[in-house]
Amino acid sequence: MRSGVLAQKVGMTRIFTETGEHVPVTVLKLDNLQVLSHRTVEKNGYTALQLGAGSRKPSRLTKADRGNFAKAEVEPKRKIAEFRVSPENLIEVGAEITADHFVPGQFVDVTGTNQGKGFQGAMKRWNFGGLRATHGVSITHRAHGSTGQRQDPGKVFKGKKMAGHMGDERVTTQNLVVAKIDVARGLVMVRGAVPGSKGGWVLVRDAVKKPAPKDLPTPGAFRPRAEVKKEGA
Repeated sequence: MRSGVLAQKVGMTRIFTETGEHVPVTVLKLDNLQVLSHRTVEKNGYTALQLGAGSRKPSRLTKADRGNFAKAEVEPKRKIAEFRVSPENLIEVGAEITADHFVPGQFVDVTGTNQGKGFQGAMKRWNFGGLRATHGVSITHRAHGSTGQRQDPGKVFKGKKMAGHMGDERVTTQNLVVAKIDVARGLVMVRGAVPGSKGGWVLVRDAVKKPAPKDLPTPGAFRPRAEVKKEGA
């Protein structure tokens, strides 16, 4: 199991295929994505990589966070995420993961927080049909109807679909196709829409319900720690 990536949603655009067909894509940016630390079975009970992306002023961090970034010898990160990996797919601390971590045509799962819709009625929130437009129905056309039984059980069961807060939830969109990558600019273009608004952060992983391509880089595509430090010096 390989590591995923932490990416920022730039927005949507379209690209053209060789046959002239236009494909709507979501542009995801890998903003200085580096490995911060390892989680190991001996120390933590599981194996994972901690990744950080973006940048942040050191003055905005707590002393503990500054110490963690100093230990990894990387600049402070805006966003941090963990990805479970198999032990043979650990990547060295300080390495920078690049956009060719994925290959065009590959299926990926994208996890993010979708856009909040506020308080919504049952028709919008749960796709209820509503009541009739006429035949005795006067002002309850969009009501959700009955919410339970009689004196027995005398309550509304948990999980009943009613009006309430909609959106702003962590969701995963599965089996999206990587349409194109741009290694120089750190961009991954995924066919279709992904959860969240512009500027939001998403987690991109290899699809769990599709076989991985044979040419997939293992443990991943990255620039070694020494190369990254040399460039920053």
